[in-house]
Amino acid sequence: MVLDKDTAKKTAELLLQINAIKLNPKNPFTWASGWKSPIYCDNRIVLSFPPIRNYVREHMAKQLEELYGKPDVIAGVATGAIGIGMLVAEVLSLPFVYVRPEPKKHGRGNQIEGFLHSGQSVVVVEDLISTGKSSLNAVKALKDEGAVVKGMIAIFSYGFDIAEENFKESNVSLHTLSNYEHLLQQAVDTNYINEKELKTLQDWRKDPGNWK
Repeated sequence: MVLDKDTAKKTAELLLQINAIKLNPKNPFTWASGWKSPIYCDNRIVLSFPPIRNYVREHMAKQLEELYGKPDVIAGVATGAIGIGMLVAEVLSLPFVYVRPEPKKHGRGNQIEGFLHSGQSVVVVEDLISTGKSSLNAVKALKDEGAVVKGMIAIFSYGFDIAEENFKESNVSLHTLSNYEHLLQQAVDTNYINEKELKTLQDWRKDPGNWK
């Protein structure tokens, strides 16, 4: 869910501006899953642009406090959200940890890196939500260590129905700075795409697994 429409519009504008999000309906990208997609998103690029990085961290921190209050710890999901999660933690003067996809195979075998007490409240920071599975895997790891997960905030979401279902089933609150709907509106408003390309992008989102 998007908390603020103006922030969602501006975030979409900035992500398109630096090519953190690319739209190419004519020459689709291939995701790691094998899906063909007219959109590709890599929000880690935000970290390379200080003014945009600062915009994202400030608005993430502000919305996080509005939604959840000040938690004990901020947790970033590896690897994409380590950087932005740490920046948000810095703004809020809070401890930071990050969560690996799975425990390390060596050393102490940690899945959560950093200092986390059982019973501490945590807000999870993500860069991108697709199906939500990897994000919710991080939530599970935190809960298994005794953390009280208050919710999650991310930069961007594709808004897939499966993600909504997964978060609802896991009883985890999710908010994002921007989403697919606001992105397409911004892309049309700035002539980044035309009406025909808009329809292609809308059709893809309805059934991304079978789109060609």
